[in-house]
Amino acid sequence: MKEPQKPSTKNVTSIDTEYVRSMQKKENYKKAQKKRLRNRLAVFFVIVCVVAGSLFNMNAGQKEILAAKLKEKAQAEATLEDLKAQQEQLNTQLIRLDDDEYIAKLARKEYFLSESDEIIFSIPDKKKESEKEMRKE
Repeated sequence: MKEPQKPSTKNVTSIDTEYVRSMQKKENYKKAQKKRLRNRLAVFFVIVCVVAGSLFNMNAGQKEILAAKLKEKAQAEATLEDLKAQQEQLNTQLIRLDDDEYIAKLARKEYFLSESDEIIFSIPDKKKESEKEMRKE
C-alpha cells in the first residue's frame, strides 16, 4: 500500500497580508531567540567545562602536595622521636656524671686509671676485636 502523499507547500503561494507578515516576524523572532539560547548554552557549557577541568587539575596538584607534606611530616616526627630518645639518654648520662662513683668507674674502664693499691688487667673485648678484623679486611 502506498502512503498518501502530503501536499507540497512549494506549489502553494503565500498571501502577502499584514497578518501573514506579523506571523512570519514572530516565527523569525522565535527562531532567533532559540538560536541565541543555544549559543548562550554552548558558551555556558564551555565555560563550565573549562572551570571544572581547572578545578580537577588544581585538586590533583593539591593532592600531590599534600602527600609530599605528609611524608615530610612523618620523617620529621621520626626525627623528633630519635632526638627525644637521644635527649633522654643524655639527661640520664648527665645525672650519672654527677655521681662520683660513676665517674671513678668510668675512669677505670676507659682510661685505665687505678687507685694506689689496685692492679688493672685489660681483657680484650670480643666485639672490638671482630670490628678491627672487619676493618682490616
